[in-house]
Amino acid sequence: GRLTGMSRQDAMTREHEVLDYVQLEEQRYRKLEEYSTGMKQRLKLAQALVHDPPLLLLDEPTNGLDPKGRRQMLALVEDLGRQQGKNLLVCSHLLPDIERACDHVIVLDRGRAVEQGQIAAMTAGDGVRFSVKVDPPQGEGTDNFLSTLAERGFAARERAPGEFSVTLATGADLAGRDGDELFVIARASGVTIQELDEVRSSLEEVFLRAIEAAGPAEPLSAGQRPGGEQRA
Repeated sequence: GRLTGMSRQDAMTREHEVLDYVQLEEQRYRKLEEYSTGMKQRLKLAQALVHDPPLLLLDEPTNGLDPKGRRQMLALVEDLGRQQGKNLLVCSHLLPDIERACDHVIVLDRGRAVEQGQIAAMTAGDGVRFSVKVDPPQGEGTDNFLSTLAERGFAARERAPGEFSVTLATGADLAGRDGDELFVIARASGVTIQELDEVRSSLEEVFLRAIEAAGPAEPLSAGQRPGGEQRA
């Protein structure tokens, strides 16, 4: 705090505030070498927060943390962005963390921005997609179920015996094209739906599609260093 221009008294007050915020107030008298990796990560976050900046740059904030430490750090990141009004730029290979804590994503492939946008829009998928599990898992009923789905405008594929991925393309007439119609088709086909879930694309799927669509990077010229990393 003193390095950022705060008075000694203000820095001391702020120190207590940020250590309490990252749940380290009770550990403030322990030696740093006794801290766990998660505690050290939260201490680094406290250092970044001490002068109350409007923008935080977080590079791999959950890297190397156990599940408990990861949850604690992600909860802090979410609170800073959504409750405290901070602007955060988070760089990470851990896409579930990005999907949980961030609203907007930029996919980088060897230094190139190959995709960007609101996560909610990017993971909405190309249509209404369902995961369906039926009983009995095999037989004439499942064959009828697949063929009737195709006739009604659903794209369906069998992932495993009795388990289907069913999609209605965006732009089709959605009137009645929902879970209720799937139950009607199943009953007419002679099968019973045991499980039905609407599915969204994961950020990992979006990431992989963006990397594949981008293709190989341009060859490096003399003196250039390879980047090699793919991040969000």
